Amino acid sequence: MFLLNKLTLETAKRLLAIAEQKATQMGLLCDIAIVDEGANLIAFHRMDNAKIAGIVISQNKAWTSVAMQMPTANLAQSAQPGGPTFGINTTNEGRIVILGGGIPLLNEGRIVGGIGVSGGSSAQDIEVATAAVQAYENMRGNNEAVFASARIGSYQQNRI
Repeated sequence: MFLLNKLTLETAKRLLAIAEQKATQMGLLCDIAIVDEGANLIAFHRMDNAKIAGIVISQNKAWTSVAMQMPTANLAQSAQPGGPTFGINTTNEGRIVILGGGIPLLNEGRIVGGIGVSGGSSAQDIEVATAAVQAYENMRGNNEAVFASARIGSYQQNRI
């Protein structure tokens, strides 16, 4: 069942399938994680032959997107030496990821979960994660669907 105020296992599984489909179209082997509003893992999928290191990376990208309330790509520039959040990736027992591919899932401006993808470049991981975010917005049945579109150093919401 799809609930608007809570990310369910059923919804998470659908998002995993959509992200996997996008990764396959792009020729990537990805690890994909979905977390709830408390950044707790709901569902995870490792595509055949995806990198083992990506398991933790994807889960931490999803966790970071919820914990920091922003796409992980937003942290990339500010976490550089001399940046306002330099060293942030060394906090929280090293769990904060500053690579693109983690995007929060929103419902009416409130974070209800997040997705983390690892397997390609940051730009590719963002593209795979964004496919799932767009699908989530479409599942909500909102006539004015909003999806997260992120690139390193920025976050935009675009209406489709």
